Amino acid sequence: MTEPTAHHKTDVWSLVHSERAALAADLADLTGEQWTTPSLCTGLTVREVLAHIISGASLTPVRWMTGVIRCRFDFDKQVAMRLAEQLGATPADTLARFRRIVTSTTKPPLPVMAMLGETIVHGEDIRRPLGIRRDHPIETLTRVAGYYRGSDLVVLAKGRIRGLRLAATDGPFTTGSGALVAGPTLALIMAMTGRSGYWNELEGDGVATLRARGEVT
Repeated sequence: MTEPTAHHKTDVWSLVHSERAALAADLADLTGEQWTTPSLCTGLTVREVLAHIISGASLTPVRWMTGVIRCRFDFDKQVAMRLAEQLGATPADTLARFRRIVTSTTKPPLPVMAMLGETIVHGEDIRRPLGIRRDHPIETLTRVAGYYRGSDLVVLAKGRIRGLRLAATDGPFTTGSGALVAGPTLALIMAMTGRSGYWNELEGDGVATLRARGEVT
């Protein structure tokens, strides 16, 4: 491993840890009813999405592959299995488990940027239905948007924006050519990853195409 690569990974991990810490703080005073609120991930509550984040921060490549084999390469089944492992007995238990992994650098066989993207996107899957707003650093959002524009790993993003031109209205992010989709960087990220709740923050001739390509389940 070269030193620049090591430095880059350390830098990205620091952003992951900052985002996890901010999410933990935002969830500190949730009521029992709020924990059962449907998230932006179809079929999952905000508590279950948090457990999913915990599972991603608790899986080494070996444990991930062991689970894949155990679930006979049914990746959705493994996700559900690992989520259940980390849910805990109560919402307080789930949050305590999350706090323990805030500074974890454990991950499945994914790029560190994927972990940052998952933290941002799933954090918003939780926050938006609860009416919680976070002003993410624009530099962090720009890096995540840049990652997703070239990746279909874990979630379809690159394919979803094919033939469209995306342009942030609050930062330097821009990509692609074709019909325009413009809006805040966070909304572009969430739309790229299939979150329909952010479409109304976007404008341009390409929005209809983006909507027609569906949302994440």
